[in-house]
Amino acid sequence: MGFFDTIMWPFTWAVSFILSTFHGLLTAVGMDFNSGWNWVISIVLLVLVIRIILIPLFVKQIKSQRGMQIIQPEVQKLQAKYKGKKDPVSRQQMAQEQQALFKKHNVNPFMTCLPLLAQMPIFFALFWMLNRMREEQNQLDGYGALTAAEVQSFDGSEIFGVGMSDIFLPAFSADPTRWDVVVLTSIMIVAMVATQFFTQKQLMSKNMSEAALTGQFAQTQKMMLYVLPLVFVVGGVNFPVGVLVYWTATNFWTMGQQWWVIRNNPTPGSLAEKELNLRRAARGLAPFNEAPKPVAEQPKPTGKHLGQTSQPAKKKKRKK
Repeated sequence: MGFFDTIMWPFTWAVSFILSTFHGLLTAVGMDFNSGWNWVISIVLLVLVIRIILIPLFVKQIKSQRGMQIIQPEVQKLQAKYKGKKDPVSRQQMAQEQQALFKKHNVNPFMTCLPLLAQMPIFFALFWMLNRMREEQNQLDGYGALTAAEVQSFDGSEIFGVGMSDIFLPAFSADPTRWDVVVLTSIMIVAMVATQFFTQKQLMSKNMSEAALTGQFAQTQKMMLYVLPLVFVVGGVNFPVGVLVYWTATNFWTMGQQWWVIRNNPTPGSLAEKELNLRRAARGLAPFNEAPKPVAEQPKPTGKHLGQTSQPAKKKKRKK
């Protein structure tokens, strides 16, 4: 076993175990053992399991993103304070004040990308596993939690005549060109890029406050709008079909999950919050995130309020 195989082994075993479990269940309910659609559905179910596990991290990500938006005016003031100061002392002081600001508002910028980072071992494990499927030793002994029969089934399975391990670039450079592989992988890459672009665009256009639409935070979001789809294009032409299925399904989940959050729990001060309040007003509901009105303090009950009757004052007797 090589160095990278040793590092990836816990993740590839976990991924292969989940795939084997779902493949066995789908086979038990009547799907063909060697069907590519059996493996495709198993990969989609793998995505569902991973994303459900990551929901707590997603909640922390949302809170951190909103915290970053709320403190943007203070961050911009801090940047203006140290504008043009390039000396090490000023840069260190700026970093310290920025960290203090994050600590004060309980914001961790790292949390904004944690769900994506948490998925990367699973993604690489699937990629690594697919690259090992065609090795003769794994065809005979199995790989991870997959038996030899499952490895052979996965490697030999097809959807629309395209194998789960087929890749765009080798198929495009083949003689003759494997147009079935090129067309299917191209459609999946386009879907992958489109969902990523729409998800980021939706976040920027509807779920960012006015303060967050300017400054460094906004520039970072704009960069992600175009850089991430480009990464998917460059990577997609080198990904096997099985990995494209995984990442496309992941992007659809992310897009739907974010749409639900933006619609039902938007960032304060964003366009999405205004739209939500219009919908709530049409149904006669109170505005979203409206602070409850303070209850007026009631006067303390007196004897008269408690039902006690006042006694008439006694008249003084006149002296004779």
